Parts: sequence; structure tokens; C-alpha cells
Amino acid sequence: MSLVIVTTTLPTEEAAELLATQLVEEELAACVQVIGPIASTYRWEGAIERSEEWYCHCKAAAPQRDALMARIKELHPYEIPEIVAVLADAVGAEYLAWVKVLPEK
Repeated sequence: MSLVIVTTTLPTEEAAELLATQLVEEELAACVQVIGPIASTYRWEGAIERSEEWYCHCKAAAPQRDALMARIKELHPYEIPEIVAVLADAVGAEYLAWVKVLPEK
């Protein structure tokens, strides 16, 4: 089994903390780190925008990926949320064993 890292950004610390808590409570992620604020620069509807966001770094067993991504999309306040999944190709054995204790959804 492998580890997947799913990332997203949210508009407030409160929204990010709520998302993190829900994903861990629902056993879709073993751990969610909230980092912020971060400065984001992006193009939206033809204009360059800048905003303060909070970054969520979710770690889960790879089989959880699709359910985790779908739940983030359901809970996310953005019209088009950033939801990016990356498969980790090297993970410490002890950490991976800890992540794997969650039931598969």
C-alpha cells in the first residue's frame, strides 16, 4: 500500500481547520496539516487576483484517494477548488503502517 498526499487551499483559517477536523473524523485522512496564511496569485475571470489562503496538506492511504478528493470537493466553499493528489513514492515504513490503520472507504 502507498501513501497519497492531497492538497487544497481555503479562504480562512477557520474553514481550513473545519475541513481538517472533518476529514480526520470521517477517517478519510490520517493527518491534515494546516499551514498559513499563504499568499496566492492566480488568474480568475481574466484578471490577476491575489488573496490570503490556508493550505491543507492531507495524508492518507492511497485507496482513500478518490473518496478523500470527493469529500473535499463536497465541503469546499470555492466554485473551482484546488484539489491535487500526489502518490508518494518513498515513505518511512513506520509512518506508512500508522496511516494504514484507517479502514478503507
